[in-house]
Amino acid sequence: MKPFRSVCLFKSLLSSCYCHGQLHSCLLPPLAKKITYVVGLHKSGFWRPKSLLDTARFTLSFNSRHRKKHQDSRALWKHEAVQKYLETLSKEYQQVSRLLNADSINDFEQRTLRKRCADLSPIAAAFQEIKEAERELQELEAMCRELDSRDEKQLLELALEEKETLDKKINMLCRKLFQLLVPKEKYDRSHVILEVTAGRTTGGDICQQFTKEMFEMYQNYADYKSWTFDIVNYTPAEIGGLHHAAAHISGDDVYRHLKYEGGTHRVQRIPEMGLSSRMQRIHTGTMSVIVLPQPEEVDVKVDPKDLRIDTFRAKGAGGQHVNKTDSAVRIVHLPTGLAVECQQERSQLLNKEIALRTLRAKLYQQVIEKQLSQEQSARKLQLGTRAQSERIRTYNFTQDRVTDHRISYDARNIKEILSGKEALDKLINRLLEFAEIEAVTEYLENLQALEGGGC
Repeated sequence: MKPFRSVCLFKSLLSSCYCHGQLHSCLLPPLAKKITYVVGLHKSGFWRPKSLLDTARFTLSFNSRHRKKHQDSRALWKHEAVQKYLETLSKEYQQVSRLLNADSINDFEQRTLRKRCADLSPIAAAFQEIKEAERELQELEAMCRELDSRDEKQLLELALEEKETLDKKINMLCRKLFQLLVPKEKYDRSHVILEVTAGRTTGGDICQQFTKEMFEMYQNYADYKSWTFDIVNYTPAEIGGLHHAAAHISGDDVYRHLKYEGGTHRVQRIPEMGLSSRMQRIHTGTMSVIVLPQPEEVDVKVDPKDLRIDTFRAKGAGGQHVNKTDSAVRIVHLPTGLAVECQQERSQLLNKEIALRTLRAKLYQQVIEKQLSQEQSARKLQLGTRAQSERIRTYNFTQDRVTDHRISYDARNIKEILSGKEALDKLINRLLEFAEIEAVTEYLENLQALEGGGC
C-alpha cells in the first residue's frame, strides 16, 4: 500500500465554487452570498481559489511520477505559481484585516472574518518573513562579491558564514510555511498500535531476525521522541528472532510521524551463520509494519455475541508465571474474522482488556478504509496499514544503505538508522517534507488546470 493517497482536487475545487479572478454567483453557496465581506471582495475585483486550509479532504498522491524539480521546500518556494498563490493569500489577509475594522459588518460576518483572519495570519507572517530574509540574503551576496573583488578575505569569510546561516533560516521558514498550508490530517495527533510481522515466503531466518531489529528500532525511536511504548504482544522465533509483535505507542503527534512506516520493508544481507555466510551469498527477506491510529475515543460497538474468546498459556520470557496459567487471551471477531491476542500481562483480565482495545482499533481502521474507498473509488487504498503488494523501503546491509523507494532517497549507515534515533528521525522528516511538497504541488497543478479550463 502506498503511504500517500491521491485525490481529485479538481472536483473538490469545483464543488467549492471558487474560481481564480472571478466569482460565479450561480455556483456560490447561498450562505456565502449573504456575507458582506465576500461581496466586497468580489466588487473590488479580487477573489481567490479555495485555500489548502479549507480543503478538508486534501490528501497526497504518491506514485512513480515524482516531481523531481520540487524535491525540497526551497525549490518549491521559488516556483512562480507558489509566489502568485501566496501573494494572493497575503492580499486577502490585508483586505480581511481592513474589513474587520469596518463598522458596517454584523456579528455573523465578524465571526466569519475573524476565523479567516486567524487562518491567514500565520501564513502571511511567514511569507513576509521569508521575503525579508531573501532581501537580506541578496544584500549579503552583493557584499560578498564586493569583498571578493577587494580581496578582503577575513571579512569575506565572516560574510559567507552569515550567508550560510541565513540560507538555513530561509529553508526552515519555507518548511514552516508549507506545513501551515497543508491541513493536518484527522488522526495526526492520535496514539497508534504498531504491529510487525516476519515475512513467510522469503528469507527464512533473516526475516525473523530483521523483524526483531525493526521492532527494537521503533521502541528506541519512541524513547528518542519521549513517547510511551507498551508492548501488547510478543511472539519470539525459536532461533532468537521475532515472528510477530505489537505495541501501543502514545505521545505527541505519534501517528503523524509513523503513518508512512506502514508497509513492506525489505532486507538484503549475508546471514551470520551457515553455508551462505561462508560463501558470502546475499539473502533477501521481508517483514511488514502496520500502523493503526487509535483516537482517544474509538466509537466502535462490539457485540459480545460476535466474539470468541480463547485463553492459553503465555510463551516466551516471564519466569515461573509463563506456561503455568492460562493468562494469555485471544479474541476473534466472528463477523470479520479479525483476531487479536495479548499475553504481556500476568492478569488474564488485563490481557482481555488490552486485546479488546486493539480489536476496536482494527475495526475502527476498517471504517476509515471504507470511507476512503468511497471517496476514492478509482483506487483501492489503505491508510497506514499493510502494503504487502510492494516494498516501501530496502535495507541493504552489504552496501550499508537504506533506500526509501517512495521518494527515491538513499541514507547511509544502517546501524544508525536501526538505532532509532537521529538518523531515523531525519528519514521520517524527509518523508513528511516530501508529503507536504507533494500536497502543495498537486494543489497548484489542479488549480492551474482549473484556470486553463476557463472554470
